[in-house]
Amino acid sequence: MGVSELDESSLLLDEKLLRFMDQLELLEEKRVTLNSLIEQGWFSLSKARYSMGNKQVSALQYASEIEPLVCIHARTQDSGEVEFCTEKVTGCQESGKDVRSIEDIGPQEVGVRKRNKPKKHITEKEANDKASSEKVPEVSPLKKSDLNPQQDPLKWFGILVPHSLKQAQLSFKQVIELSAEIATLQTSVLNTRQELKNGMKDKYNLQDKALGAQLDKVAD
Repeated sequence: MGVSELDESSLLLDEKLLRFMDQLELLEEKRVTLNSLIEQGWFSLSKARYSMGNKQVSALQYASEIEPLVCIHARTQDSGEVEFCTEKVTGCQESGKDVRSIEDIGPQEVGVRKRNKPKKHITEKEANDKASSEKVPEVSPLKKSDLNPQQDPLKWFGILVPHSLKQAQLSFKQVIELSAEIATLQTSVLNTRQELKNGMKDKYNLQDKALGAQLDKVAD
């Protein structure tokens, strides 16, 4: 019985070791790709600075209010491993556009022109305004961040930007997504490494039990 358990433990340990080696190989490939994308992004950015000028591509062109376009979320899977994923921020931007378009209609025309009208017309107008105010719900004021939709960072540096600047942005976007994948894979590598350690301890315990059983048989 002890021998079969030992063989089964050895097979499981071999499977974990092969999975660990595959994960390490994939992690190394992704890290090489990440470094290549970072180098390509900085090289494209330097080309854009050379063509546009150092002062035209610097922190001086940043927007006064900067909001993230991509968020990173950590999710815990059923197996207990943590997965990192990227998500684009678009929900608040769209809702802000819709509410702004509704709020801007109407109030801009009220009070622009004032004409002298008889009291009868004035009273009728007040009654109509009162009835309409009761029917139409009030729109809550928007924040400054909602009124200003998120802008493409490329437009901070001008309308017609060189292709090298667009290439730099694309490279750094890929870096963000690949970084999340590397973080997830790194977590899997650490978990598999811990499983290997636990498997080695179990195998040593089974070997000790099997050796003790053999010694008892020899002694008998």
